[in-house]
Amino acid sequence: MNPLLDKLQPYPFEKLRQLFAAVKPNPEYRAISLGIGEPKHPTPAFIQQALTENLAGLANYPLTAGSDALRGAIAAWLERRYDLPALDTATQVLPVNGSREALFALAQAVIDPKAGALVVCPNPFYQIYEGAAYLAGAEPYFVNSDPARNFAPDFDTVPEEVWKRVQLLYICSPGNPTGAVLTLTDWEHLFALSERYNFIIAADECYSEIYHGDEPPMGAMQAAHILGLAGVERPYARLVMFSSLSKRSNVPGMRSGFVAGDADVLKKFLLYRTYHGGAMSPPVQAASIAAWNDETHVEANREQYRAKFDAITPLLQEVMDVALPDAGFYLWADVSRTGLSDTEFAQRLYASHSVTVLPGSYLAREAHGVNPGRNRIRMALVAETAEGLEAAQRIVQFCKTLTTQ
Repeated sequence: MNPLLDKLQPYPFEKLRQLFAAVKPNPEYRAISLGIGEPKHPTPAFIQQALTENLAGLANYPLTAGSDALRGAIAAWLERRYDLPALDTATQVLPVNGSREALFALAQAVIDPKAGALVVCPNPFYQIYEGAAYLAGAEPYFVNSDPARNFAPDFDTVPEEVWKRVQLLYICSPGNPTGAVLTLTDWEHLFALSERYNFIIAADECYSEIYHGDEPPMGAMQAAHILGLAGVERPYARLVMFSSLSKRSNVPGMRSGFVAGDADVLKKFLLYRTYHGGAMSPPVQAASIAAWNDETHVEANREQYRAKFDAITPLLQEVMDVALPDAGFYLWADVSRTGLSDTEFAQRLYASHSVTVLPGSYLAREAHGVNPGRNRIRMALVAETAEGLEAAQRIVQFCKTLTTQ
């Protein structure tokens, strides 16, 4: 067996199952889970229709590069959304079977597994980054998020001797679990580091279309264009961005996303995926074209999340330190004032009020003397508003019982 598999830690949800193994939830309440970031809003009917109307495509082997029509739809969306110059659909865009699969596979394609190879990950983070690093023969190097910097990772804390060994950097904006969005200054700093130390940036942007302010989050390719890095000899050099329809269009089961950016990197990634068998099913391609070409359902979806967050966040602020995030569908709350650790909070809340939240320490690693997720919880507000409100009300009740004990 591959010995690198032994380096993989249990997924956060497995740790949660172990935490709850001996707990019997209060039977007076029906179970409500805020633990998993799986969209629960209905899939738009027109996407379902496009899928079923193209089932004849199951009779054909799909190209790994996807159809011209799909790449064209993705490129057009990128150009509209981020005000980008025209993209080369043959070299700068590649459909993938969900951003998770592609985030993992990129590391396998671009890492030279020589001794000392490093992959930089934000901390807390999406655990795929860590696993991708290990199984590519590299080691993850965690950069802790800083609450004083809107939870952005503090890359200035990374020593030069570390940067010299970095081959790949994962960054998530809007962030999971913090919801933080990188600024143009943040991107400029990352691009300068990438150029100086010659590493690839993997920009995970799967939450980009769920935002709570008036301005949509800035994307990596958008920042590169603003900074004049899109029209140089090698456009979007060392930059690959990832996006997905799962959250934007409520189709997590369709497994449809894309990568875009540096044509040189995507050429090698396409070669890897051709051998790996990463082609997208023709019916899914057809449904994806329909989804990328429509913004009406995305706007309606975003309004549902905004209404939900506006109703729930003030309730929870009565009993814990939590703020409306820049974007995404998570609340990242500090529960220190309850007197419980994040794991104790999650376990006791589940036992007494049958609500599941995810301990923040499960989403982070001990790095540089601290686990930046400790004493925080992540709440995924993915269900309909009524269910989310009921969960929030139960959490408030639970916290108030702690102050009276």
